[in-house]
Amino acid sequence: MKKLLCLLVVIPMLLACQDDHDDVDYRNHYIAMGTVLNPDTITSFSLLLDDTTMIKVDQSAVAYYRPFPGQRIIADFAVLSEYSDTTFDYSVKLYDVYEVLTKGIFNITEITRDSIGNDPVKIKDMWLGGGYLNVEFYYMGYNKTHYINLVSDSSKTYTDGKIHLEFRHNDNDDYPQYNKWGIVSFKLNSLESDTTNIIDLAVEANEYYYGSRTYYFTYNYGNGQLAPVSRKIVPENTKAVFR
Repeated sequence: MKKLLCLLVVIPMLLACQDDHDDVDYRNHYIAMGTVLNPDTITSFSLLLDDTTMIKVDQSAVAYYRPFPGQRIIADFAVLSEYSDTTFDYSVKLYDVYEVLTKGIFNITEITRDSIGNDPVKIKDMWLGGGYLNVEFYYMGYNKTHYINLVSDSSKTYTDGKIHLEFRHNDNDDYPQYNKWGIVSFKLNSLESDTTNIIDLAVEANEYYYGSRTYYFTYNYGNGQLAPVSRKIVPENTKAVFR
């Protein structure tokens, strides 16, 4: 039997508190990150967590929430029971949800090179999980929409055998009034091939105070990427606006 791995040991402020959690047994309560499996776009859906645990939302306190398949979310839920079949591991009640910006890899061109932006951010954490590169970050802004992308630039050549990507931020000329929080998941399936199941990644980011910094990962998609049990993600109430 799989053991449910939780991402958090504290309860953050998520998108919509529809329930006061009075009926929660906190020994069976979790906040975890995963990918929605919901082809019919209904209120009862399943969620594949980054540790490969499959949960089914059989009860929900988030009225009328209908996520699209492939949407990444941080889910606040309580385990109701274990499933005896092989499809799902647990039946859960959903109490709250935070939708994570979910994107693919953007292939940069000469036309888009300037508009994609490369304004600084502060990387709080970057990790692989669920077939995604997940990035938790801060940025300075006020009231404009910021744009976040993971970029592949074919005009640049490297000899280290790694796939080089760039985490790009366009602040849209926003005034740097407040420190804001964001989290994004970039799907990595476009990098996969039939000839190997392991890819070495180098991800460059333009950071406040540090300038260009590179983060290195080994993406083992043949074995699946398990989210570390100690991963902590706290959606912060900073009124972030980005896409």
